[in-house]
Amino acid sequence: MYNKTMDNDKRFVTGLDVGTENVRAVIASVGKNGEVAIVGYNEGKSAGMRKGIPANLAGPASSIDKMLGDAERMGGYDVRSAYVSINGSTVISTHTEGMIAVGTVEHEIDDQDLDRVEEVAVSGRIPANRSVLEVIPLEYALDGQGGIKDPLGMSGARLEMRANVISALTPNYDNLKKATITADVEAERLIPSPVAAARAVLTEKQKENGVAVIDMGATTTGIAIYEEGDLQYVGVVPAGSNNITNDLAIVLAIDPDLAEEIKTRFITGVFGTDKNPVIKLNKDGKERNFERKEVEAVVKARLEDTFAEVRKKLKSAKYDQRLPEGIILTGGGAKMRDIDLFAKQALEASVKIGIPVALGGVAESVAKPEFAVAVGLALIAAESGEPIAPQGKKSKKPGKKSSGTSSASGNPFGFIKKIFSKF
Repeated sequence: MYNKTMDNDKRFVTGLDVGTENVRAVIASVGKNGEVAIVGYNEGKSAGMRKGIPANLAGPASSIDKMLGDAERMGGYDVRSAYVSINGSTVISTHTEGMIAVGTVEHEIDDQDLDRVEEVAVSGRIPANRSVLEVIPLEYALDGQGGIKDPLGMSGARLEMRANVISALTPNYDNLKKATITADVEAERLIPSPVAAARAVLTEKQKENGVAVIDMGATTTGIAIYEEGDLQYVGVVPAGSNNITNDLAIVLAIDPDLAEEIKTRFITGVFGTDKNPVIKLNKDGKERNFERKEVEAVVKARLEDTFAEVRKKLKSAKYDQRLPEGIILTGGGAKMRDIDLFAKQALEASVKIGIPVALGGVAESVAKPEFAVAVGLALIAAESGEPIAPQGKKSKKPGKKSSGTSSASGNPFGFIKKIFSKF
């Protein structure tokens, strides 16, 4: 049993990043004034995931359960629920519009009006086989006058809304929630990985001016674009840092572990600068030699292909070379030396490595790009104000959809507004 004598003025939240290669958790305490401190964290190998999507339930559940043990002991908190990342190329954003009549010109807009216009904007525009993850109102208009961010309390007869709706295929959504429940952890909300990472590394000024977060995972690369303070676009490229490892293993005829070591120890994002033509690696008492030119050619080709796909996403969203604050790289793939220099050239934009914001507790231990998603999830959970289950022994919980997400075929969009409109 874990310590139960903690400050009663604090509540606890957990961010759980379930990736294809690794699973990471961050446990944070939230003080009565909203101050956040990291009290526990851990990372471990993932299983049963393929390109960000559960391939089975037992693998992810086992990985989560094993990894959470040390994080719980460190934080003195028994995790029963968490905000969980969702990834995969089926996560997309769709811009929609809706309009309703609200009464006479003297009518004051209330919460029910906002719920109704949101339902009109979403219903019928998102396919029935997709689950809504998030609804972001981009702009409201009253009686034809646009540019309104929050019409609550304003007067008008006709209310319109433009929104960005983030959704995922319902089977992927449901199976990820089932995997966490199998590990005795209820997923309170599922949040796209690049959106969670953005919360950990971006400032409000960057979001206002225009910025993109590129979260480089093992088998996927997620993109989140912000402008005017709002999330404008989410997309996922089905390629990541593990593709480089696999390419090296195939071309060099070596096992993936050796290929990973070559990638992390000897390769940078600036090619052709090392004058040593041979990479020498001692493994199990034997020296292996590899032609640097051949190794660099494999890595460069894969990086060019991945960032070309990223640039296609930026172009399709109409933000290629239109981001004053540039691009922030996060995720395990961002640990590659000088990857920011390669991305700068490939994307023709300012590029920086994203480090999670400074927090209290043991935050310095998670001040790494690979922990950006887990930290961001914990911060979003801390800001939600939702009550977190007390400490104690975990028990099996029945599978159910959280109040913050829903199937597009249902009718819960009014409640979504209250949770997400200020995200």
